[in-house]
Amino acid sequence: MKKIRVLVVDDSAVVRQTLSEILQDDPGIEVMATASDPYVAVERIKRAVPDVITLDVEMPRMDGITFLERLMAQCPVPVVICSTLTEKGSETALSALEKGAVEIITKPKVGTKQFLEESRIRICDAVKSAALVRVASRVPPPSLRPVAKKLTADAVLPPPVSDAMVQTTEKVAVIGASTGGTEALRRLLETLPGDAPGMVVVQHMPEKFTASFANRLNGLCQVTVKEAEDGDSVIRGQVLIAPGNRHTLLKRSGARYYVEVRDGPLVSRHRPSVDVLFRSAARYAGRNAVGVIMTGMGDDGARGLAELREAGAHTIAQDEATCVVFGMPQEAIKRGAATIVLPLGTIGAEILRRCAR
Repeated sequence: MKKIRVLVVDDSAVVRQTLSEILQDDPGIEVMATASDPYVAVERIKRAVPDVITLDVEMPRMDGITFLERLMAQCPVPVVICSTLTEKGSETALSALEKGAVEIITKPKVGTKQFLEESRIRICDAVKSAALVRVASRVPPPSLRPVAKKLTADAVLPPPVSDAMVQTTEKVAVIGASTGGTEALRRLLETLPGDAPGMVVVQHMPEKFTASFANRLNGLCQVTVKEAEDGDSVIRGQVLIAPGNRHTLLKRSGARYYVEVRDGPLVSRHRPSVDVLFRSAARYAGRNAVGVIMTGMGDDGARGLAELREAGAHTIAQDEATCVVFGMPQEAIKRGAATIVLPLGTIGAEILRRCAR
């Protein structure tokens, strides 16, 4: 099995070493070289073009965003931004997504065993996801090593029960996305009118990046977009983005829907997890919900979308042609979880139609 060749670009020797060790520990990944700045990276690329580049943002001589722009213009390679979590840094990293980067991950730091293990999972998954983006038809290499147990939504919330089936006057939409989702969500939300049904979104992103992401969408869309806070009501004209590193659940009190933001283990290798959001919607909204699963690698959300459909919800999967990575929708479709499969450009209209008063 051919390994994914990675070039690690970071001005910190400690980060280069830590990232290299994490990636090399996965038998499907090979660190072909490291570079302390973009100029050194160019020399490495001249010798051999990597499958994926992990890229820091703030570096001497040339910043990561400038390098990214030049790289995409001259020698496109899938780039995973590896950034610190400062507010300024998160804005810059989001800008990098607009300029062609495919993923954002958190720089690993010295800390608890759990943090380091979760970092390993996220970094390796991000690199494998990026490698898949390079050739849409390519199947990501399977892991050849024992991996951490992949928890289901059972770790956060019991399976849905039948009391969610009662119809109310309002409907809500729940959406899950991963790789390629930042741009896909922008395109989707820009099609919605200011009185669109209330929505809750899980987009796999690190902590603090989601606030900047929500703010950016809020400035582009007619609907109000904000990072979800515990207890926020789900109301018409507002989209709540699950905060990074926290699970977000849809809850109901009488006729009012609201969100609960909580800690918990990684579910389907993610926190926030689409499976957790979808299961909560199946449990507390049932046929009042519309579930949408979009572009992303892996299977987070596939089981939850099936639970939504079983609870009477209308469920939508993004089609392969418009996905950056077809993994999550494909897994949902295989499970029979999708009521309908649609291209990205028509999903907004389908949500509005199904949530019509």
